[in-house]
Amino acid sequence: MRLLILGISHQTAPVELRERVDFQARGVADALRALAARGSTREAAVVSTCNRAELVVACDDAAETRADLTRFFGDFNHVSPAEVTPHLYELVDLDAARHLFRVAAGLDSLVVGEPQILGQVKDAHALATETQTVGPVLNRLFHASFAVGKRVRTETALGSGAVSISFAAVSLARKIFGDLDGRNVVVIGAGEMGKLTARHMKAQGVQHVTIVSRTMAHAARTAEAIGGASAAPWDDMDAVMSASDIVITATGAASPILTKAHVEAIMRPRRNRPLFVIDIAMPRDVEAAAGEIEQVFLYNIDDLQATVRENLARRASEVARAEAIVRDEVDKFGAWLRSRGAIPTVVALRQRFEDIRRAELERLEFKLSALPPDARARVDEITHLIVEKLLLTPTEQLKALGDTDASRNKSRPPR
Repeated sequence: MRLLILGISHQTAPVELRERVDFQARGVADALRALAARGSTREAAVVSTCNRAELVVACDDAAETRADLTRFFGDFNHVSPAEVTPHLYELVDLDAARHLFRVAAGLDSLVVGEPQILGQVKDAHALATETQTVGPVLNRLFHASFAVGKRVRTETALGSGAVSISFAAVSLARKIFGDLDGRNVVVIGAGEMGKLTARHMKAQGVQHVTIVSRTMAHAARTAEAIGGASAAPWDDMDAVMSASDIVITATGAASPILTKAHVEAIMRPRRNRPLFVIDIAMPRDVEAAAGEIEQVFLYNIDDLQATVRENLARRASEVARAEAIVRDEVDKFGAWLRSRGAIPTVVALRQRFEDIRRAELERLEFKLSALPPDARARVDEITHLIVEKLLLTPTEQLKALGDTDASRNKSRPPR
């Protein structure tokens, strides 16, 4: 059985492609069922977030499955293979395990150390379990990744005060304006990302924060939870934006809520006063063409890279400790995976010994037939225990053989 991960992420694909290759929007459960129906995988899970779309599978032939998964990426998301293939990455066996462990630890995130990703990996496994597309290999792999995430959070400071996407957006706003005192901010979207962003804005001393949501009750609850913020109905969005300096969009809309024409209409009464728009939604909330409007400065989630790099530099020592945990857990998982390779041999060996035992009992049947039933049962039990004891050492040696070979390969100097 081979492990294979095929995917795209913020490191390999631009936001324009990532929002088109979105298993979450089209239904992860539907994707899992469609993938299972193709027959190229034994087990499958989909990790789909705003910054990555990955197929995690167990299969018999990695090369054949990779070709089919590449086609599936395009078929399911209605994207041509020519568009998606150059941005795909492939990881096999322990490289695949190492990748998922790093993802769960927050080491592969846009913002290193962000805590949400572990929950998203758990959700991916839970949905695959519910859809019945995972088995012993992926169950072991995902549970090992959960252990990595937990160890990194308890044994390192990688996640302490971790910079979230929302905080990175606020950091970008601070770079643009310097001091945020006296600035008016509107956050469109009352979900968790919108709430976190509004909290960070308040902490930076902005003059006022307004929460806009399609559901006024949600906006009001978010504003109350933040304290010192106000809520506005969806119909008042244009007026609120017109009076603001910074607009942060974080909705879950499937298509842009702000088109170029819409933003142009909002800008007319502003008399060339600049408007900074930071779109941290995926798919994007703001049409890219809106950035062409004079005095409109549009940023999206990919523009947070500078903040990400600074965050990574601050966490360099913790990253090294987290990577050491990943290596340790990869070694453990590798030992388990190699032990599975010995299972067919162990099964065949046990069957051979059992066949010999039964053949000998049958050969001695004429002598055993004179024994009472309880004595014959005792003979059967004793011979079975003898076989078990004889098999104990070779079984352990077979399972350890893969680890011994792996250790030799590690110690062998490169040619």
